[in-house]
Amino acid sequence: MELLVLGGTVFLSRAVAEEGLRRGHDVTCACRGESGGVPAGARHVAWDRAAEPDPPRALAGARPDAVVDVARHPSWVRAAVAAFPEAHWSFVSTINVYTDEATPGGTPDSLPLHDPVHTDEDPATSPELYGAMKVACEDAVRDGAAAAFVVRPGLIVGPGDPTGRFSYWPARLDGADGAEVLAPGDPDDVVQVIDVRDLAAWIVDAAERRTTGTYDGTSAPTTRGDFLAEVARGVGVEPAWVWVPQDALAEHRVEPWAGPRSVPVWLPLPEYAGMLAHDVTASYDAGLVTRPLAETARDTLAWLREHPDATVTGLTRDEEAEVLGAWSRQARPR
Repeated sequence: MELLVLGGTVFLSRAVAEEGLRRGHDVTCACRGESGGVPAGARHVAWDRAAEPDPPRALAGARPDAVVDVARHPSWVRAAVAAFPEAHWSFVSTINVYTDEATPGGTPDSLPLHDPVHTDEDPATSPELYGAMKVACEDAVRDGAAAAFVVRPGLIVGPGDPTGRFSYWPARLDGADGAEVLAPGDPDDVVQVIDVRDLAAWIVDAAERRTTGTYDGTSAPTTRGDFLAEVARGVGVEPAWVWVPQDALAEHRVEPWAGPRSVPVWLPLPEYAGMLAHDVTASYDAGLVTRPLAETARDTLAWLREHPDATVTGLTRDEEAEVLGAWSRQARPR
């Protein structure tokens, strides 16, 4: 199969290219190449889509069997689909296309979408713009490609993660056997993530089978207690979890999700009760296979040790100790 990956140097697009090569496909990565090299064995075609939306001369006359695109700019996607309309298209969208982030058990058939924004905007001006532009990109793929597989990932995790969100947990638990570790919210809170390698394998499967349809790209939901236990198992430790309720986290200025002074992969409830609690039965029925979270945690920790400069977001140890100390005093019976 001739596989064209629009990207190929960072995280998911790189994992797709690597998976395609592993299966013996001819892989071309079309990208600027400024974020790193493409995987060994792939052909690199330089393409700065911001400067030149239409494919470069090196792709003139190309007839790939399958295209994988992760872009968020509608004009980029429209131009690429127009250039390769006969290919099977896998478009990587996002769960941020949904306007409802509070309802657990949502599916692509049940959750409402943002109205599409067909112009290229800066999502930093409005968080909703990112999802709205992805809706427009989805429409362009469905309208223009011979076959369209649209996947809406949740939180993508694993080795190579440039965001440092999930990476916080293996990094925090490394060497924490028996130590007190802050656990956010409630053990029964619901969490969903997906290993980048599992998502990449499913995307290549879809290209090989010419799968069509729209699916959420994340694993089956689990409880936060099981999530943290699996990460600890993968790291090889048994910490002493100290559960701090979300009201206390907010009181002590702990931020959700990511960034400075945050507890990553934690979101306030009930306003975000559906964001990490999608019903992905249809995705598994369509061929998605996911590995144990402990394996993802183990491999992420190994990658972090090999890349000590990798981004890891979240509370510092001193900040965590401060919050745990304050919670201990607050929770102590008087």
